[in-house]
Amino acid sequence: MSFSDAIAARFSALPGVVRAGFWIACTGTTFTGMMVIARNLSPDLPIFVIVFFRSIFGLVFLMPTTARRGRAGLRTTNLKLYIIRGFTAFTSIAGFFYAATFIPLADIAAIGFTRPAFACIAAILILGEVAHARRWAAIAIGFVGALIVVRPGFAEMNPGILFAFGAVTAQVANTILIKYLTRTDHPDTIAVYQGMCMAPVALTLALFVWVTPNLEQFGWLLLMGAFGALTQRTIGRSFAAADATVVTVLDFLRLPIAALIGLAVFGEWPVIWVWLGGAVIVGSSILLTRREAAAILPK
Repeated sequence: MSFSDAIAARFSALPGVVRAGFWIACTGTTFTGMMVIARNLSPDLPIFVIVFFRSIFGLVFLMPTTARRGRAGLRTTNLKLYIIRGFTAFTSIAGFFYAATFIPLADIAAIGFTRPAFACIAAILILGEVAHARRWAAIAIGFVGALIVVRPGFAEMNPGILFAFGAVTAQVANTILIKYLTRTDHPDTIAVYQGMCMAPVALTLALFVWVTPNLEQFGWLLLMGAFGALTQRTIGRSFAAADATVVTVLDFLRLPIAALIGLAVFGEWPVIWVWLGGAVIVGSSILLTRREAAAILPK
């Protein structure tokens, strides 16, 4: 047995919650890494150009996986949905990148925790799922947590907050589309088509503000593409390692990771309201997932 095989075997033997925690930590690191690069490049490169190269280079890192599956990796009957997902994926990534130029990374992470509540609303309104009282309770608690983070009327309303919430909304639309697509398509197929459909949208808008990156900037954009591909793969592995309820709780690791990276790179230290609001939002997510899990268990 090779050294890498031995490490993989030992890792696989760890409890699922430990493995899920590791993958969530990786997800938080790579996703925050993308926003760090976007913020550093934004003074010299338009965000639309950055998103275009993020989609292209992310696709490059995903192609080897698709190549191993052959033509089956690109076979689909849902091209129209993928085109729509290209727009929502572009909106989500561009929104997060714009938000990173205005507000601390930890604030973005905290606002991102509202995703389960928004997803619940979308499932009720779009998918026609039953609006149980437990779902509305979780949504209400999550909304209170979001208000604590942004503190309307007490803190200056920053455009970054609006970009972050817009990005989360687009991210939820992506989630709904994925729920449809996973019924017929492989997860790797879904990931590849996101890049293929997002790149033309980003390029169309980038052409209006085009700036050609220099060699150093190309290097950072290439690293961003790698981070994007890793983010997609690590989040999937976290859900494979543990139940969704456990992953939802562990997702709170993203906040301290974003805070530490923001402190190390930009000297940002999140105010207490970000931690309190993030905790309330995570609490609403835990409430929602635990109640949902209990509801489907046999009586």
